[in-house]
Amino acid sequence: MARKRKRLGEILLEWGRITEKQIEQAAGIARGSGKRLGEALVEAGFCSEVDVAKALAAQFDLEFIDLDSREGAGRIDLALIPEEIAKKHLILPLGRSGGRLRLAIHDPLDLELLDLLRFRLGTEIETAIASRDSIRTFLEGKGRGKDSDRLFASDDSLVTESVDVTVDRSVDASIDIAAGEDAPIIRLVHRLISEAVRNRASDIHVEPMADRVLLRYRIDGVCHVRDNLPKRMQSALLARLKLMSGVNIAERRVPQDGRIKLPVDGSQIDFRVSCCPAYHGESVVLRILRPESVRIGLLNLGFEPDHMEEFHRIIRRPNGIFLVTGPTGSGKTTTLYSALDVLNRPDKKIITAEDPVEYNFNGINQCQVRESIGLSFSAILRSMLRQAPNVILVGEIRDREVAEIAIQAALTGHLVFSTLHTNDAPSAITRLIDMGVKPFLVASSIQAIMAQRLIRMLCTSCAKPDPTPDQKMLRLVGITEEDRLGGDIRQPIGCGQCGSFGFRGRKAIFELMKMNSEIRELAFERASIDRIRAAAIRAGMRTLVNDGKLKILRGATTPAEVAKYAQAAALLTTNVDI
Repeated sequence: MARKRKRLGEILLEWGRITEKQIEQAAGIARGSGKRLGEALVEAGFCSEVDVAKALAAQFDLEFIDLDSREGAGRIDLALIPEEIAKKHLILPLGRSGGRLRLAIHDPLDLELLDLLRFRLGTEIETAIASRDSIRTFLEGKGRGKDSDRLFASDDSLVTESVDVTVDRSVDASIDIAAGEDAPIIRLVHRLISEAVRNRASDIHVEPMADRVLLRYRIDGVCHVRDNLPKRMQSALLARLKLMSGVNIAERRVPQDGRIKLPVDGSQIDFRVSCCPAYHGESVVLRILRPESVRIGLLNLGFEPDHMEEFHRIIRRPNGIFLVTGPTGSGKTTTLYSALDVLNRPDKKIITAEDPVEYNFNGINQCQVRESIGLSFSAILRSMLRQAPNVILVGEIRDREVAEIAIQAALTGHLVFSTLHTNDAPSAITRLIDMGVKPFLVASSIQAIMAQRLIRMLCTSCAKPDPTPDQKMLRLVGITEEDRLGGDIRQPIGCGQCGSFGFRGRKAIFELMKMNSEIRELAFERASIDRIRAAAIRAGMRTLVNDGKLKILRGATTPAEVAKYAQAAALLTTNVDI
């Protein structure tokens, strides 16, 4: 039968360091402050920190290291770990034995720290106890030494963990995935990441459930279940992902964001990592950022020839605002970056304000929004105007202040690109007015508004003509029997090229509304969205669903795809009974 472990207070009482009354008083302090008994005893002055450290060592059958003695201090070998880790976590290396790293720590109950150190240092750990103050004093003494930078190991010397945490909290995990690592969880994470990249996934979702960890990939905008991992792997998997992304591995109560940079098949891939506390554990999403995805060129975005011609005319105007609208994940940023890529010439100065900066472009001045230090969209915009730019990109118009500054920039001779979260193009006008922007400013500054959605394209290797398309879907997207007979409506089949999904890749459907005198007058009058939409259609605007209809009849996508992403527009423009 296992021997019952004595309590800390009992050990100190037996040693004569404290009295029972002092234990009761310290216990009250601990309950009221959330501290541990040892901390409360030291804080109350009932015993020393060294006494508590010795008692902890006795309680957990660990060795006590007296760093005040020459013998204890002489056992420390700082070359075994990086200085950052030693000082951040108040630990000291004592040497290696049997493939394990021995560390002097001050809190044997901090199991999360021990897990972190195993991952960070890539080795199993044995522990001994030293007092917190003696560890801090030892490290400060070494840190003041002239050659202290050579006393500690560098991160590069940790062969099993080459993760470099930079100032902006992004991580360059320069690890050869093909080479693999010894730890199974490291191999698993690298395999999942490389597989997702090779399968053209845009996101990796790691979602803890009650009895498992659900792993999903988002491919062409649709989530697919990849695996259900055992619940026992949850802590190690989440810790590894958080460690790679440079976030606080011990913080589980609040959302955190980080970045990973990793080579996959010879290409450097960036991952934007989001950690969000959930009921069964933290949900982690890795968004895969491929540099080539925003450099696909205007021709590959999905523009029909007439839209392409008009788009080129709009982005080459000397001033005014061009808005791209749509929900999150509709490709707005890709469209605007593609426009900037066309305009990025030595004779033009381009400045962007983004939150966050996801892709870096040569020749473009990109500014990262940091609300925590007061660097907001509005602050960057004001500064931009003093930089004499030709073209300004504002990542998103979120409030009246940003909208008004963008409008002033447009009215003073700048071409301004930005995004807005609305369902269609006409709604952007009423949205700006609802924000508090004066109607005459909206009417005079906006040159054009374009709404868009991303829809899946049929795999060209396996798609076949659909002899009996769903009539309900055809009515929803406004395809008549005459249209069907004259078009080439196809259906998804599935093959090795598309992963048996039947679809491969996505392109956008667009709704491009150019401002004219009638629409400007309606904006000035605060007219309803229906009146503005009707005026835009009379002026030649093709709605989202009608733009999708062209792609359906050409055999590029399916009626169900267009109806799924533009259903609201379809209901407004086709008046069908579904």
